[in-house]
Amino acid sequence: MKKRWIAALALGAMLAAGPYAASSIQAEQQAPLAADESYRLASDAVFYLRALSADGTVSATGTGVLLSSGGAAATAYHVVKGAARLEAVLADGTVASVKVGRYDERTDAAMLELSARKGGGKYPYVTLRSAKLEHGDAVYAIGFPLKNTPIVTQGIVSSPDAVVNGRSRVLIDAAIASGMSGGPLIDEQGRLTGIISGSLRTMEGIHLAVGMADLTALLPDGFRQAD
Repeated sequence: MKKRWIAALALGAMLAAGPYAASSIQAEQQAPLAADESYRLASDAVFYLRALSADGTVSATGTGVLLSSGGAAATAYHVVKGAARLEAVLADGTVASVKVGRYDERTDAAMLELSARKGGGKYPYVTLRSAKLEHGDAVYAIGFPLKNTPIVTQGIVSSPDAVVNGRSRVLIDAAIASGMSGGPLIDEQGRLTGIISGSLRTMEGIHLAVGMADLTALLPDGFRQAD
C-alpha cells in the first residue's frame, strides 16, 4: 500500500509539471550510447566552416553545428569575427553560404543562418540537451582540424561551471586542435552540451567550451528545431 502511495505521488508530480516535463525526464534517463553511436547521431549536423576575406581567400577555418532543420546553426564567435564572407561545407559535400546572426563576443558564441537548401530540403540538426552537466560526465568533441576531415575526441567534464576571466565556462579534457573551434560538444546520447571555444593556457590538456545557457540566450526569436 505504501509503495502504491509513493508511486501515485510521483505520477501526480509529473502530471502537475505537464507532458513536457515527463518527456524530458524520460529523455534524460536514456542509457548512454557507445562513442560511435553518439558520434553518428550528431555528425551529419556538423560542418566545416570557412571564413573568407574580401578577395575570396580563406582567412580562418573552424567548425559549426546545425541546430534546426531550417538552417539555424552555432559556432564560436572568434571563428567568424571580421570575415567578409562565410561558407559551410556540409557532411554530404555541398556548400552553403552563411550569415552571422546574434553573437556575444564576451562568451565567444555566435548564431549562424545557412542558406536554404536546394529543392526545399531540410537540414539535419543536433538535439539540445536540457539537463545540466555534472563533474565527470562523458563528452565528445567534434571538429575539422584537417580541413574537410572530421575527427571526434573523447573526454570528461572537468568542471561544468568554471569562472575563467570573469566568464562561465565548461572545462573539458577531450583533446582539441586548431580548426575544432565552434564545433559541438556532445553527450553520450549525441545531444549538444556546448560549443568548443579554445584551450586554457594555465592548465595543460584542459579546454574551454561555451555552455548551453550562453548559447541558448542567443537563439533567434521563435526558434524551433524542426520546421
